[in-house]
Amino acid sequence: MKKKISKLPFRGTAEQEAQLKKVIDELKHDKSNLMVVMQKAQDIYGYLPFEVQEMISEGMEVPLEKIYGVATFYAQFSLSPKGKYNISVCLGTACYVKGSGPIFEKLSEKLGIGADECTADGKFSLNACRCIGACGLAPVMTVNDEVYGRLTVDDIDTILEKYKD
Repeated sequence: MKKKISKLPFRGTAEQEAQLKKVIDELKHDKSNLMVVMQKAQDIYGYLPFEVQEMISEGMEVPLEKIYGVATFYAQFSLSPKGKYNISVCLGTACYVKGSGPIFEKLSEKLGIGADECTADGKFSLNACRCIGACGLAPVMTVNDEVYGRLTVDDIDTILEKYKD
C-alpha cells in the first residue's frame, strides 16, 4: 500500500525544530544514524512531513530522496499526521471475511478522509492494518488503545459519538 502524503499544512513549532536540530547535531557525524534521527524526528513531530525530511537532509547531508525512500519503505514511518483519535481497522483475512471492508468504508465516509489521512481539525486519523491478533473478535477496529470487536456498520455512529469532545 502506497503511503499518502499529508494535505494538511505543516504546523511545526520552534521548540520542535530546536529538539530536532539537537538530535541531528548529536548524530550527524555517522550517516548510519539516519534511521535513528528519523525515528526521533517522528517522535518529536508525530510524523515525517516534507519540511522535517528537508531539515534532516540538510543537517545530516543526506540526499532528500534517500530520506523519502527510507520513510516510504519502512512501515514504522508516517508521512501524514495522526489525529487525537487514531482509528485503525483490521483488514486481515478473518476481519475482512466478517465485514471489515464496509466498516472501513463507512468510517471513511463519516470522517471525510481516506486511508492514512487525518481530518482537517486534527481530531481523527484513519488507517487500515493487517492483523491485530484479535481474530476471535472479528471484525475489529481500535481507537487509540481501545479495541472494538464483533462490529457491524451500524456500530460506527455510536462509537464515533464517544469521541466527540
